[in-house]
Amino acid sequence: MDIHRRALLLGGAASVAGLIARAGAADKPGVTVFKSPTCGCCIKWVELVRAGGFPVTARDHDDLTPIKQAHGVPTELQSCHTALVEGYVVEGHVPVDLIDRLLRERPGIAGLAVPGMPIGSPGMEVPGRPAERYQVMSFDRTGRTSVYASR
Repeated sequence: MDIHRRALLLGGAASVAGLIARAGAADKPGVTVFKSPTCGCCIKWVELVRAGGFPVTARDHDDLTPIKQAHGVPTELQSCHTALVEGYVVEGHVPVDLIDRLLRERPGIAGLAVPGMPIGSPGMEVPGRPAERYQVMSFDRTGRTSVYASR
């Protein structure tokens, strides 16, 4: 096979792979993430959500307090970033598989939160440090909370 034909076939294969990847992302709803412009762990979490197949729009804000308040995130559950997806709030370092579960099950809650920034939660991995156990909390519009999952 000559070099031109090989290049054409490889280019076509790359195009098909790109279309398949975009089609998978189109199956999941968009996520809007409000984060600090200087937060490295927020960037890591956004990358993990994208890798999980969600199209993500990241919006930098110097003060996230009004966003958290507007979406009813209880003070004790707040973390470093706030995301919105399909009418739900996702606060902090919530694992992508739990976002998938949330959207699949559609419980009558306002959202999920990982309070604080536990080491080992998605985006908070620290080389050489073991992951901390943490809880993913659900919360409703009245501020009532309960454990959604433990990690």
